[in-house]
Amino acid sequence: SGDSTGAATPEAAGAGRGGAGRAGAGPGGNRTGMTVDMAPVTRQEVIDSITVVGNLIGEATVDIVPRVAGRLDAVMVKLGDRVAKGQTVAKIEDREIREQINQAQATLDVNKSNVKQREDEAKLQESVLERTKATYQKGLVSKQLLEDAELRYNASISQLNVAKAQRDQTQFRIDELRITLSNTTIASPIGGFVSRRNLDQGGFAGTNTVIMSVVDLSTVRMVGNLVEKGFRKITTGVAAVVQVDTFPGEDFAGQVSRVAPAFDPATRTAQMEIEVPNPGFRLKPGMYARVRLTVERRPDALTVPRAAVVDLDGKRGAFLVEDQVAKFVEVKTGLSDGERIEILDGLTEGQRVVTTGALALQN
Repeated sequence: SGDSTGAATPEAAGAGRGGAGRAGAGPGGNRTGMTVDMAPVTRQEVIDSITVVGNLIGEATVDIVPRVAGRLDAVMVKLGDRVAKGQTVAKIEDREIREQINQAQATLDVNKSNVKQREDEAKLQESVLERTKATYQKGLVSKQLLEDAELRYNASISQLNVAKAQRDQTQFRIDELRITLSNTTIASPIGGFVSRRNLDQGGFAGTNTVIMSVVDLSTVRMVGNLVEKGFRKITTGVAAVVQVDTFPGEDFAGQVSRVAPAFDPATRTAQMEIEVPNPGFRLKPGMYARVRLTVERRPDALTVPRAAVVDLDGKRGAFLVEDQVAKFVEVKTGLSDGERIEILDGLTEGQRVVTTGALALQN
């Protein structure tokens, strides 16, 4: 940060301590000059940031579990393979289920024939009943015959309803078996990469058995913890710069996607999630990451090197050099990015301040 070096006269070492220079006294009481670095007050961009660390995780990680138990007939993907959403990744044996469907289908055909027969019978009994009513109204048959005709008709309707119920029940059973059959084809619920494969062809999978895991790497996330001091500065949408050891010196852009509304009483921190687009899939879950969050940016701030600002007698300021004598000037500071610090009051652009060596000076 220093762009020039100057040697101070004996006065620059600090005459404020009874004439004794901090750099020591030479022969005859003369004080030794002190060498310091200096830099100009310039306008530069200053970015206030917060750094958090943690491990990256995928946008989504899903364990694939079959909906029906059975022996694996095939496993179509291997570790590291890329899969699309809805792509078939495994198949469970389905011969027994197909046989059950065939049997149920045969039963359904019988039920349909039975319904047709009962419908014909009901129509016949309805016709008989109508003729009996007409004859009864003419006084040609007894009431008993009419009642018998009505009983036969009602019985035929009941038998028809039972036949229809049996047909519907068989149809429901077929629909259920077909759903079970479709569940023997196991598809990936998300697009991503196979991060783990637990079973091979021929293995038995229960309804709680994880066959494989798929991770979505289109976006990676990092869950970090914010202390109370930084919490007020971080909101959704704050820009983030992510660095990982695997790619030293390379920055990956992201942003804060979520901030917890409450603090954990045990750690006094609040969780936040940072999302980083990962179009080349270079970032992997489990990588250790350092994330720098930009909370404020001043593009044209009046700044000095961070080493130029010191505390003296409870005041914050910087040293100017007048006739090679150190002069302490109190300043008001603003943002700091670690290398430079913003000056809000006390200095003007173009002035030169002491950087290296400032901590050893007196006014």
